Amino acid sequence: MSRVLLDTSAYSAYMVGHPDLRERVQQASEVCLNAVVIGEVLAAFKKGTRTKENEKGLHDFLAAPRVRILSVDEETAVRYATIQDFLRRQGTPIPTNDVWIAATAAQHGLRLLTLDAHFLHIPQVIVDFFEPALPER
Repeated sequence: MSRVLLDTSAYSAYMVGHPDLRERVQQASEVCLNAVVIGEVLAAFKKGTRTKENEKGLHDFLAAPRVRILSVDEETAVRYATIQDFLRRQGTPIPTNDVWIAATAAQHGLRLLTLDAHFLHIPQVIVDFFEPALPER
């Protein structure tokens, strides 16, 4: 049974058909997103010209039986503080929202799927890093 958490880059890549990521998500027994990822995705939609179509795609994705939305709570905050402190001490800060995403993965024992290599600096999280897919010719 493989349970995964998608960060924003992984969700976006999945939705545009990244082949390796799509295969990995399809093999997962449970696919999770947290409230931070959903907020980032919705904010990105507002910058584009296909807001309604993208929102419908997100709604359909979230409605799938294997998909679960995870909240950020006090336990997530404790893990956030630990990860943030570790990264500060190592001199390898990452965006704040990504620390919340990593803390959620650690809290729930989920593999984090991402196209952002900076997650590899966080030993508290199991990261599956994907290279961006090359455009088809």
